[in-house]
Amino acid sequence: MKRALPHIAAASVLALSSSAHADGSDAGTHPVSADPASPWAFTLTAYPTAVRGAENYSSAIAIAEHGALHLEARYNYESIGARSAFIGWSFSGGDALTWKLTPLIGGAWGSTQAFVPGLEASVAWKGFDFYLEAELVRDNTTSTGSYIFGWSELGYRPVDWLRAGLAGQRTRAYGGDRDFQRGPFFQVNWGRATLGAYWFNPGSAEQIIVGMLGVAF
Repeated sequence: MKRALPHIAAASVLALSSSAHADGSDAGTHPVSADPASPWAFTLTAYPTAVRGAENYSSAIAIAEHGALHLEARYNYESIGARSAFIGWSFSGGDALTWKLTPLIGGAWGSTQAFVPGLEASVAWKGFDFYLEAELVRDNTTSTGSYIFGWSELGYRPVDWLRAGLAGQRTRAYGGDRDFQRGPFFQVNWGRATLGAYWFNPGSAEQIIVGMLGVAF
């Protein structure tokens, strides 16, 4: 049976993590390019997901950026067995308080066939940041298959290599009673790699663990 997935972002879940850099250019679930001199920046992130009492799966997101141009491809994101692709344009600004908005337009095929507009947004101030990822999946085969997905993170970076905080996702992925999942997360940066984990619904019978492994080049 087709299921809507969180990735991440929420959603995502999945939306890997960039940092809240000194310039605030990115904060959220995707690692940033390690080579600012390159005209292109690429990131690749995998999200292995363990769902208590349900099927485990992995999703993946690939991103290419050239200036404000944003290209994105996703696997197992809108549903298990779905593929999707997006094009967007980024707007950013700020000094002490920095922000970035990336409207997206795209579509999904495979187990989900849909027109998918979306938005990725982030804001950062000192060591704090907030990231939001949302999309409207307009299923082409049935109106009841359409849904709104949301993934958000409130993070804090006490040192350059560590980011931790709270994450939330609005999803119908897991067949449980919870429409909104929430829980803590952490991310560790090492060179061009980011390693992290999200723990949704801690202590409940509907716990979900989302791992994260990302690389920027």
